[in-house]
Amino acid sequence: MNQAEQIEQSKQKAEVLTEALPYIRRFNNCYVVVKYGGSAMKDKEQQKSVIRDVALLKLIGMKPIIVHGGGKEISKWVRMSGKEPEFYHGLRVTDKDTMEVAEMVLFKVNQELVAMMAEAGVKAVGLSGKDAEMIHVTKKEMPGKDLGYVGEVKSVDTELLEALIEDDFVPVISPIGLGDDFEPYNINADDTACAVASALNAEKLVFLTDIEGVFVDPEDKSTLISEMDLAQAREFIEKGVVGGGMLPKLQNCIEAIEKGVARVHVLDGRVPHCLLLEFFTEKGVGTAILKEPLF
Repeated sequence: MNQAEQIEQSKQKAEVLTEALPYIRRFNNCYVVVKYGGSAMKDKEQQKSVIRDVALLKLIGMKPIIVHGGGKEISKWVRMSGKEPEFYHGLRVTDKDTMEVAEMVLFKVNQELVAMMAEAGVKAVGLSGKDAEMIHVTKKEMPGKDLGYVGEVKSVDTELLEALIEDDFVPVISPIGLGDDFEPYNINADDTACAVASALNAEKLVFLTDIEGVFVDPEDKSTLISEMDLAQAREFIEKGVVGGGMLPKLQNCIEAIEKGVARVHVLDGRVPHCLLLEFFTEKGVGTAILKEPLF
């Protein structure tokens, strides 16, 4: 590379930093909850890339919290234990044995993410909702089916989270809650992230998924919606524009904003540096559901 090319490359890097500056200033010292799971987690190098980006958010002054899933890994280990995973309306039927497997697997995933964060130069602490009775749940009831140890979030005590963040740690939370019977319950990770973000009045809640965002026409990738407000999001649900796995995510987005989260993002976690591109560039790479305009 000659000197002229080096200068041009340096100018491009400077322009990227200049574009990011107002966003860095706007979100300094703000809570950002990142839900990470599903197919977006399956590749270790991909995981490390995401964790490095979360570490960068921390180092430039944000307050990130990770809520992770582990459903595919749980299903694998349930099969290895000699049982077949059972689901009812998208929820894992969780008997006592399956709950023990889920706790084991989620602890393993949790500690792997903590280690990756340490490798990125940021201190992290692995937690479940049982720690300090952080996440209280009620048993989730479904007509016609006993789901077993499946919980619905009743409340989130943020005291431990706030203390850890104040001490410069990044909390990494697995979706297990404590019931009124003091038994552990499996919780949907999206619901957990939504509840944590709402309890903290987070500036941002991010769902890292295996889809690019919300589309006007799911069959036409050119119809990706970069930003939408609450009215548009409700209209999409009422008109049946979204379906499948996107429907509960959009419902979670709406609920989080109604409960105090300022902005919710749906991103494809398989896209390299999707968090940074969405947060610090004008166009972004996914869909943001807004409470109000940013600037």
